[in-house]
Amino acid sequence: MKVSLFITCLVDQLFPQVGVSMVEVLRRLGIELDFPEAQTCCGQPAFNSGYHAQARELAERFINVFDESQYIVTPSGSCASMVKVFYADLFEDAAQRERARRLAARTYEFSEFLVNVLKVEDVGAQFRGRVALHQSCHLLRELNVRTEPRKLLSAVRGIEMVELERADACCGFGGLFAIKYAQISGGILQEKIDCIERSGADVIVASDMGCLMHISGGLSRQRIPVRTLHIAELLAGK
Repeated sequence: MKVSLFITCLVDQLFPQVGVSMVEVLRRLGIELDFPEAQTCCGQPAFNSGYHAQARELAERFINVFDESQYIVTPSGSCASMVKVFYADLFEDAAQRERARRLAARTYEFSEFLVNVLKVEDVGAQFRGRVALHQSCHLLRELNVRTEPRKLLSAVRGIEMVELERADACCGFGGLFAIKYAQISGGILQEKIDCIERSGADVIVASDMGCLMHISGGLSRQRIPVRTLHIAELLAGK
């Protein structure tokens, strides 16, 4: 089995340790990896802004770059969702739509790939602390990945899982939504932070760095001593 890494814009530019952690976990499981260096953005920001022609250009490039990959794995539910849910509809040409569908079938978010493809829940991780799981919107509502992150976390040695009230509620980020509707976004974020404080968690874990960046910013501004970690970081033992 060979996996091609799809490292998203946020991870590449701001959180490279997440990509490194994903590599460490996959290598620990004996997976052969490659990183197509020609990869760029999946086109989600353009698509969400209504620039579908520009999104189509990026999607076509993405398909060409990863066309020969056996599996494509990414540390982002939102970017995986862009490829799996929206790519095919960008194309009027039947042949291109079919290429997009074939690629979508081989593209997986990290936790989804571990549990549903590799059939692995225990990756040999250890972590001490009270951990709460935030379920990101794209992962839940577009990819239907619901139980996989919790299965992986529950198998971590030394971990204490605590329940996050309204764990499946949006954090308020939503990409460009947080910029266009900052006040609404901030209100939603405050509800999430209130739930985090009530949970008593030391660490908040999620599968999308957009969510974690947003939550971390709110926690930091309010001087609340709760860490945020991508699930790959925790599973790598960071």
